Amino acid sequence: MSKHSETSENHRDEGLVSHYYKAKKDEVFRAVEAMFDTPSEVVASSKERGEITIKYKGKRSAFVVATVIMVRPFQTAVDFSVTTESGGPIDFGFSRNLIVSLYQQLDRQFPSIDPS
Repeated sequence: MSKHSETSENHRDEGLVSHYYKAKKDEVFRAVEAMFDTPSEVVASSKERGEITIKYKGKRSAFVVATVIMVRPFQTAVDFSVTTESGGPIDFGFSRNLIVSLYQQLDRQFPSIDPS
C-alpha cells in the first residue's frame, strides 16, 4: 500500500493493466480531458506528447497524469499515474480505485481491444 498507483502493460494487478481502445487518439484524448471538469483542473495538456496533467479534486485531492498514445491507426493506449495528496504514507487504495473508475468511464465510451 502506498499513496501512488500507476498502470503498465504487464501489471500484476489486473485493474492497473494498460487499456487499449478502438478509437482515434484525438477522440480518446478529448474524452480523458472531459472527465476532469470542475472542481478538478487540467493543469497542462499536450496533444503532441499525448499527456494530460490534472489536479484532481474529489473525495481526496490527487495529482493525475494521463498518457494517451496511438499504437496503430484506430488503436489507442491509455495509462494513468495517480499520486494522492495526503499527509500519511498510504491512501488506503484511493489512487488505485480512481484509476479503475477512470477506465470504467472510458470503457463506456469506446470499445476495448486486446493489444496482441
